[in-house]
Amino acid sequence: MSHHIVEATDLRYRYPGGTEALAGVSFRITHGESVALVGANGAGKSTLLAHLSGCLLPASGRVVIGDTVLTRKTLPLIRRAVGMVFQDPDDQLFMPTVFADVAFGPMNLHLPDDQVRSRVERALATVGMSHVADRPPYRLSGGEKRAVSIATVLAMDPDILVMDEPSSNLDPRARRRLIGLLASFEHTRIIATHDLDMALELCGRTIVLHEGKVAADGPTADLLRDEKILEPCGLEKPLSIQGCPVCGKKEGNR
Repeated sequence: MSHHIVEATDLRYRYPGGTEALAGVSFRITHGESVALVGANGAGKSTLLAHLSGCLLPASGRVVIGDTVLTRKTLPLIRRAVGMVFQDPDDQLFMPTVFADVAFGPMNLHLPDDQVRSRVERALATVGMSHVADRPPYRLSGGEKRAVSIATVLAMDPDILVMDEPSSNLDPRARRRLIGLLASFEHTRIIATHDLDMALELCGRTIVLHEGKVAADGPTADLLRDEKILEPCGLEKPLSIQGCPVCGKKEGNR
């Protein structure tokens, strides 16, 4: 199923002010993989996601989604295949009601009304938000907004989910619900996050970005325990595998 494949080759991008955000990024993600993108602020995570979703076009190098090379002409195909969940749900929720927000994408595909309704109902049920369909988005909690923003993407029936800091600003219970929801998806998933404990739980593979380059790429359980990789990139081991700050016991001795 090649339409689930994501590939970047020597991807480079410099912002108009001169900042080099991506400096030769290359990787290949295959069908069904769940991959974390981690790195300090400014490492290039959000810029990379913007390229994978077609929000930005490469200055040089290339992005391939399935069998399609990302170009200005292929943007409609790329945006149907890749569903992007932005860091701030308010960037995705702008209609008078939740139902209208989730219906916005399918309606713009010019689907029949019954298919639009079916997609909306299925997407809201998937994220457990059917009961808020008639509410205005501004009356939702942070966790509810996050779930609904994911529903707006699911309603487009994408092959690949791309998420930018999905657990940011969530309380512990909402974060736990989100992790359970994401774990249930069979999509190819690419998650940019500072939440390394979530990455450890959800993603079998991690790509570490540092100064616009791939510093490491491998099994999450190995990379997120390797201080020789993490420290130069401004990262620390996930809290769940750090030693206890009180008793000093290390992982496995608790």
